[in-house]
Amino acid sequence: MTDVGRMSVQELVGKVLAEEHADVLRQAVVWLAEELMEAEVSQAAGAGYGERNPERAARRNGYRQRAWDTRVGSIELAIPRLRQGSYFPSFLEPRRRSEQALVAVVQEAYVNGVSTRKVDRLVEALGLAGMSKDQVSRLCGGLDEQVQAFRERPLEAAYPYLWLDAKVEKVRAGGRVEHRALVVAYGVDASGQREVIGLDVGAAETEAFWREFLRSLVRRGLAGVQLVVSDAHEGLKQAIAQVLGTAGQRCTVHFLRDALGHCPKDTQQLVGAAIRPIFRAGSLEEARRLLGETVTHLEGRVPKVARLLEAEPDLLACYAFPAAHHSKLRSTNPLERVNREIGRRSDVVGVFPNDDALLRLAGSLLIEQNDVRV
Repeated sequence: MTDVGRMSVQELVGKVLAEEHADVLRQAVVWLAEELMEAEVSQAAGAGYGERNPERAARRNGYRQRAWDTRVGSIELAIPRLRQGSYFPSFLEPRRRSEQALVAVVQEAYVNGVSTRKVDRLVEALGLAGMSKDQVSRLCGGLDEQVQAFRERPLEAAYPYLWLDAKVEKVRAGGRVEHRALVVAYGVDASGQREVIGLDVGAAETEAFWREFLRSLVRRGLAGVQLVVSDAHEGLKQAIAQVLGTAGQRCTVHFLRDALGHCPKDTQQLVGAAIRPIFRAGSLEEARRLLGETVTHLEGRVPKVARLLEAEPDLLACYAFPAAHHSKLRSTNPLERVNREIGRRSDVVGVFPNDDALLRLAGSLLIEQNDVRV
């Protein structure tokens, strides 16, 4: 199929890295559709493209073009033709949930840890039975390289706002199930474009792990960060100070949850009602006034919560920025949609076979998150 522009995995990855706003999922679906057609028509012909085989049943006769409307856009397919008999891609057959299923293969290949046995079952579910193990391995290997290209792409814009969060997932390692920290970095550039700019897996949220993760973002071009929104993990705070040297905003949702955990149950509603107005203030001056009044109000009934409020200067960092941005900057909520999407799939998986499988699933999903604006 080289004469109609069919790319190798290496050429596809190079194209993704070279384009500033590459649509990686769309290119993944295009590439996978081409590979599936190649596998099917080779089976029908009894031999692969250019292969000398005495058992060949038919020879190729060029291609015919057909537009295919999918969830990732309109794709122009070059469908192989045969001199004897006919060929029509099985994933285009009527009444087949073709496009959804094909995108699912792109994603579910990661869920299964690029296991040829499991992905073969997915291919059979598409009605593509008969693909060899080598063909399945080549498909999954190519998809893996595309996600790697997404994770390692250069960061060319300045990102004044950066959100960092971690999600705990289960991974099988050394014959037992262990917890892993799946960390995600979300940035907003000066134009308001919001995108996932980093993803990694670590054994624990240590300062060393966070420091290396942030350094990897800097090596890829991360610059212009003015505020980092995150939880209050001490190792993360130290890493932010060392690598980025910028202001940090403590996630107010996490803070309120922690504060209520230090309260008797019958006082939680009162404490929540006292704290929330601080985070809805119209200015830094108003927020400081409300914080002082709340500390005075609570120190008699829940002194530990009052001390937590006094000891958290990062709670008000967002007020140094435009008022229109406060609601987005005071918490890691902008990452909630991302985490929900990952969680919805990882709950089905349960325990990932290895760290790479977790990265592949998360990476395939995060590729779709980069078209949202603040």
